Amino acid sequence: MAKSNAIGWFDIYVADMNRAVSFYENVLQQKLEPIGDPTGETQMMSFPTDMGVYGAGGALVKSPYARPGVGGTMVYFSVEDCAKEESRVVTASGKVVRPKFSIGEFGWVSLCEDTEGNMFGFSSMK
Repeated sequence: MAKSNAIGWFDIYVADMNRAVSFYENVLQQKLEPIGDPTGETQMMSFPTDMGVYGAGGALVKSPYARPGVGGTMVYFSVEDCAKEESRVVTASGKVVRPKFSIGEFGWVSLCEDTEGNMFGFSSMK
């Protein structure tokens, strides 16, 4: 069996799917796509995903089994320059928790909060 990274997929839980989709589409400048749930209990909107390339795919999820909130898990979006996406967060009704800062040889990070109360980050090499 081939080795793989620890994360194969991520879910970001939301309370208001339309609000959350609008936030992430505005900040990341990417369209999210609906994906089906075989149980019919969960609403999901997927980030652009190619499971054949490096990194993990994921989706915004509205589920009766989990809630959004700060403190449990951090997702970092890989971007070219985190200052670009960070600059769109407040306009999209989110919050910048910690503006772009250096993490040494590993590049740069911005910490933000989405419209649902989830903390997330951007990570870039410039």
